[in-house]
Amino acid sequence: MKTYKFPFSIAYSDTDAGGIVYHGRYIEIAERARMFMLRGIEMPSDDIGFVVRKLDIKYMSPLKLADDIVVQTQITNVGGVSMDLQQKFVHDDTVCAIMNITVAYLGPDMKLKAIPDTIIKRLK
Repeated sequence: MKTYKFPFSIAYSDTDAGGIVYHGRYIEIAERARMFMLRGIEMPSDDIGFVVRKLDIKYMSPLKLADDIVVQTQITNVGGVSMDLQQKFVHDDTVCAIMNITVAYLGPDMKLKAIPDTIIKRLK
Protein backbone atom coordinates (compact mmCIF):
# COMPACT_ATOMS: atom_id res chain seq x y z
CA MET A 1 0.00 0.00 0.00
CA LYS A 2 0.91 3.64 -0.32
CA THR A 3 3.32 5.28 2.14
CA TYR A 4 2.20 8.67 3.46
CA LYS A 5 5.10 10.97 4.35
CA PHE A 6 4.68 13.65 7.01
CA PRO A 7 7.61 16.05 7.53
CA PHE A 8 8.10 17.37 11.05
CA SER A 9 10.71 19.55 12.75
CA ILE A 10 11.53 18.81 16.38
CA ALA A 11 10.96 21.88 18.56
CA TYR A 12 12.12 22.68 22.07
CA SER A 13 8.67 21.79 23.44
CA ASP A 14 9.09 18.24 22.06
CA THR A 15 12.19 17.54 24.14
CA ASP A 16 12.87 16.61 27.74
CA ALA A 17 15.51 18.01 30.10
CA GLY A 18 18.16 15.89 28.35
CA GLY A 19 17.46 17.50 24.97
CA ILE A 20 15.96 14.40 23.37
CA VAL A 21 12.37 13.91 22.26
CA TYR A 22 10.21 12.91 25.22
CA HIS A 23 8.88 9.39 24.65
CA GLY A 24 5.22 10.45 24.89
CA ARG A 25 5.61 13.07 22.15
CA TYR A 26 6.05 10.31 19.57
CA ILE A 27 2.38 9.44 20.06
CA GLU A 28 1.25 13.01 19.39
CA ILE A 29 3.50 13.37 16.34
CA ALA A 30 2.20 10.04 15.01
CA GLU A 31 -1.38 11.27 15.48
CA ARG A 32 -0.61 14.33 13.37
CA ALA A 33 0.83 12.07 10.67
CA ARG A 34 -2.30 9.90 10.69
CA MET A 35 -4.48 13.01 10.39
CA PHE A 36 -2.35 14.06 7.41
CA MET A 37 -2.99 10.63 5.85
CA LEU A 38 -6.75 11.12 6.26
CA ARG A 39 -6.75 14.71 4.93
CA GLY A 40 -9.30 15.14 2.17
CA ILE A 41 -11.21 11.97 3.04
CA GLU A 42 -14.78 12.84 3.95
CA MET A 43 -15.96 10.96 7.02
CA PRO A 44 -19.67 10.39 7.61
CA SER A 45 -20.69 13.32 9.79
CA ASP A 46 -22.43 11.28 12.47
CA ASP A 47 -19.63 8.70 12.93
CA ILE A 48 -16.96 9.05 15.60
CA GLY A 49 -14.36 7.70 13.15
CA PHE A 50 -11.03 6.06 13.92
CA VAL A 51 -9.80 5.61 17.49
CA VAL A 52 -6.58 3.97 18.66
CA ARG A 53 -7.20 0.48 19.99
CA LYS A 54 -3.65 -0.85 20.33
CA LEU A 55 -0.24 0.80 20.24
CA ASP A 56 3.31 -0.56 20.34
CA ILE A 57 6.46 1.56 20.01
CA LYS A 58 10.04 0.44 19.54
CA TYR A 59 12.61 3.21 20.11
CA MET A 60 15.92 2.63 18.35
CA SER A 61 17.75 5.96 18.13
CA PRO A 62 16.93 9.22 19.93
CA LEU A 63 15.56 12.24 18.11
CA LYS A 64 16.89 15.61 19.22
CA LEU A 65 16.07 19.30 19.12
CA ALA A 66 16.04 20.74 15.56
CA ASP A 67 16.01 17.33 13.87
CA ASP A 68 13.99 17.38 10.67
CA ILE A 69 12.22 14.06 10.42
CA VAL A 70 9.68 12.29 8.25
CA VAL A 71 6.99 10.06 9.70
CA GLN A 72 6.24 7.37 7.14
CA THR A 73 2.77 5.89 7.63
CA GLN A 74 1.73 2.73 5.87
CA ILE A 75 -1.45 0.69 6.21
CA THR A 76 -0.44 -2.93 6.79
CA ASN A 77 -3.87 -4.54 7.10
CA VAL A 78 -7.50 -3.53 6.67
CA GLY A 79 -10.22 -5.51 8.40
CA GLY A 80 -13.94 -4.96 8.56
CA VAL A 81 -13.94 -2.58 11.53
CA SER A 82 -10.25 -1.89 12.09
CA MET A 83 -6.96 -1.38 10.35
CA ASP A 84 -3.33 -1.78 11.27
CA LEU A 85 -0.72 0.82 10.49
CA GLN A 86 3.02 1.07 10.82
CA GLN A 87 4.62 4.46 11.38
CA LYS A 88 8.36 4.94 11.06
CA PHE A 89 10.15 8.00 12.43
CA VAL A 90 13.02 8.62 10.02
CA HIS A 91 15.90 11.08 10.43
CA ASP A 92 18.68 11.24 7.82
CA ASP A 93 17.71 7.81 6.40
CA THR A 94 17.86 6.25 9.88
CA VAL A 95 14.73 4.70 11.34
CA CYS A 96 14.68 6.04 14.89
CA ALA A 97 11.39 4.52 16.08
CA ILE A 98 8.70 2.21 14.75
CA MET A 99 5.11 2.41 15.94
CA ASN A 100 2.57 -0.31 15.17
CA ILE A 101 -1.01 0.79 15.69
CA THR A 102 -4.45 -0.73 15.40
CA VAL A 103 -7.28 1.74 14.93
CA ALA A 104 -10.96 0.82 15.16
CA TYR A 105 -13.84 2.59 13.45
CA LEU A 106 -16.72 3.73 15.67
CA GLY A 107 -20.24 4.77 14.77
CA PRO A 108 -22.28 7.48 16.52
CA ASP A 109 -23.26 5.04 19.28
CA MET A 110 -19.56 4.52 20.19
CA LYS A 111 -19.74 0.92 18.98
CA LEU A 112 -17.60 -0.77 16.35
CA LYS A 113 -18.83 -0.13 12.83
CA ALA A 114 -17.66 -1.33 9.43
CA ILE A 115 -15.18 1.04 7.83
CA PRO A 116 -17.07 2.71 4.97
CA ASP A 117 -15.98 1.51 1.52
CA THR A 118 -15.43 5.11 0.41
CA ILE A 119 -12.73 5.54 3.06
CA ILE A 120 -11.02 2.24 2.22
CA LYS A 121 -10.95 3.09 -1.50
CA ARG A 122 -9.38 6.51 -0.82
CA LEU A 123 -6.70 5.01 1.41
CA LYS A 124 -5.70 2.39 -1.14
